[in-house]
This record gives sequence, C-alpha cells and structure tokens, in this order.
Amino acid sequence: MTRLVIAEDSVILRDGLAQLLVERGHDVVAKVGTADELVDAVQMHKPDVAVIDIRMPPTLTDEGLVAAVSLRRSHPDVGLLVFSQWVETRYATELLAGRPEGVGYLLKDRVTDVGEFDAALRRVAAGGTALDPEVVRQLIGGRRAPAALDRLTPREREVLALMPRDTPTADWLNIFRSPSVPSRNTCPASSPNWTCRRRRVTIVASSL
Repeated sequence: MTRLVIAEDSVILRDGLAQLLVERGHDVVAKVGTADELVDAVQMHKPDVAVIDIRMPPTLTDEGLVAAVSLRRSHPDVGLLVFSQWVETRYATELLAGRPEGVGYLLKDRVTDVGEFDAALRRVAAGGTALDPEVVRQLIGGRRAPAALDRLTPREREVLALMPRDTPTADWLNIFRSPSVPSRNTCPASSPNWTCRRRRVTIVASSL
C-alpha cells in the first residue's frame, strides 16, 4: 500500500482524486490545499509519494512546484508526482536535475485513464520516473532547458519526443548521439519495439 499526500487547491479535485486512489488500494494520509500545508504534511507523515499541483495559494503561480523542489532536497526519499495543467520549465528542470529517480510530471488534461495515473504513481513510489512527453518537449524547447539538451540535433529531439511515458528513468535523460538512432519512419511512436528506439544510446545524465 502506497502512502500518499495530495496537495491540490481545488477541494473537488482533491477529494475526487483521493477517493479514486483509495479505491485503487492507496492510503491517503493527508489532503492539503496550500504549499505550506504540503511541506508540513510531508514532514509529519513521511509519505511514499506526494501528488502536487503547481498553482496553489496565495499567488496561484508556481508555489506547488517550488515546494516540490524544496522537498526534493529536504526529503529525498519521498517520491514527487507533479500533476498539473501547466508546464513550468524552470523549476521542472531543477526538480529533475541531479537525481531524477522518484519524480513524475503529468498533465491533467492528458491523463484519460485512472489506471494510467495509478501506474505512474506506483512507478514513482518505486523510484522510477513518469514524465508526460509534452513536458519533455517543452523542457527541450524552453529557453531554460539544460545545456546538454540544447546541443541535441533536430533528429535527436525527434527520437526523444517518441519516448513513451513508461520509459525507464535513465532513458528519459539520455542524449542521443549515434547517427544510427532510428527515425520516425523506421520506429513509429506506436511501435512496441522499444529496443529499436533506443539503439546505441549513450547516457549522459550526469551532465544535466
């Protein structure tokens, strides 16, 4: 059973998500509506994962993600699953830098199946990574993208964009350098042949 803290300023969304996760066998130990309450709840309950919205009171800008970055430093054993409508590249990059294990970032309007969300949550709890491909694309294209990502060629960026949401942690941070990496024509997004997509990849996660 995964112990969870849910940080969401919308009461309806917060209670609805908690109910769905309890039905899936999780233990929701706290439900909070502000970033400060999130930090206090994590310190008190030491959950396996904190599910965090980005825009929370008082300014409804990036309080949740800023709190997630802080919790990453103070409670490195707690998994963090950012669940939001927005992609905030600056703090997302900081959250994923160094040690990305146990981190997820999903977009609310792109999660259409509870089972998909549940699988991502369990993966983060187990020390894996769950990233929406749109988050990856914006991290690559954003002005604040890591320098290592800035050096990717257009073809390398295309391959990275094809990586499925359940890609292993290290592979999300791979930099594709081999000219033999398959293109979209030889390895379409729907292809189950994941080995095809990551052929001859060199991992340089330490440079991020």
